[in-house]
Amino acid sequence: MSRLFGAGLLLAGVLYPFAVYFGAPHYSARQFGLLLGALWLARALTGHGHKGLAWSALAFCVAMAGLGDTQLLRWYPVLLSAGLLVIFSLSLRHGMPVAERLARLTDPELPPKAIRYTRQVTQAWCLFFLLNGLAAASLALWAPLAWWALYTGVIAYLLMGVLFAGEWMIRQRVRARP
Repeated sequence: MSRLFGAGLLLAGVLYPFAVYFGAPHYSARQFGLLLGALWLARALTGHGHKGLAWSALAFCVAMAGLGDTQLLRWYPVLLSAGLLVIFSLSLRHGMPVAERLARLTDPELPPKAIRYTRQVTQAWCLFFLLNGLAAASLALWAPLAWWALYTGVIAYLLMGVLFAGEWMIRQRVRARP
């Protein structure tokens, strides 16, 4: 069941900018907040994912639903980037970096070289989330809705894909070194 909510949040996240662009004239911020809030509440209660992000997103959705301010619709991607930035950056200070945790899912016995590399990958994702959040915030404040939707719905995902692909190519080179 929790996978269903996770898939629902993933789909909602990908489609969100388009839903806002095409749906804002027809649906209120309250309706967006209630729908997203229901998904985040289910996610928080199932215990999967990062609880801090889930409860923060839920609080944002409650505020969006309560205030009914359509300007808040544009700040949801900023919240997600900020939340992921916090998760990734805190993992660099406390415990195991996020990229190392993910790498250990396939290779539990990472050599020291790989551990150093996963720390750098986590740092790269921190920089991405910072820049992505700043871009989304700038567009939320000053750009037309179409520009915001284009960036948050297409360009940001293309940039993530480029980062994933670039990291994969670098990882292959790092692995090949003695």
